[in-house]
Amino acid sequence: SFGDYYNPENINFGPLRVLNDDTVQPTAGFPTHRHRDMEIVSIVTKGIMAHRDSTGSEGTIRVNDIQRMTAGSGIMHSEFNASDKEILKFYQIWFIPNQQGLSPSYEQLTFEQEERKNKLLLIVSGNKEDGVVFINQDAKMCLGDLDKGIDITHNINPKRGVYLHVVEGEVSVNQTIANAGDAVIVTDEDSINIIAQKPSSIILFDVTMDF
Repeated sequence: SFGDYYNPENINFGPLRVLNDDTVQPTAGFPTHRHRDMEIVSIVTKGIMAHRDSTGSEGTIRVNDIQRMTAGSGIMHSEFNASDKEILKFYQIWFIPNQQGLSPSYEQLTFEQEERKNKLLLIVSGNKEDGVVFINQDAKMCLGDLDKGIDITHNINPKRGVYLHVVEGEVSVNQTIANAGDAVIVTDEDSINIIAQKPSSIILFDVTMDF
């Protein structure tokens, strides 16, 4: 459920609140708007995003960059396509934080595309010791670019669930076929088996269900 779309049975999956797949035309974007008490992760898949906020912070997010914004006690923020010629495509993901009223902050890291080739690359975690982008929630995010036939098993600990989103291609998830734009939710299982039916890109969320 987001914006004009409301489904009371599909509000969130654990602390995962929103997964938006946005396409923004040249020079267009999202004018200044308010965020509060949310952990927001942005992943650009094509083009360059320009952003600025009420703290005076501004910058760009490019392909292979991962940015986390802690909206915390409140922030005014805008995002725009930095190009006047090319389309911008990006995912914006919201997590409900484990604390309210945090000080607004950012973190941005770059992960090379080769790092996620034929495996799940951890890019976001609620554990600072993982050395990736940190969020204030018990959740993990992984990216994977899989060649056809690649078979990956991801173990799921008790009281956790997996939300898998297919960016491109086609995968089998515990023998369920999912195509680009599809998502598969897995709960009450101890593992998830992913087999690429064709060259595919995926985002995997491993989140607490004790929420």
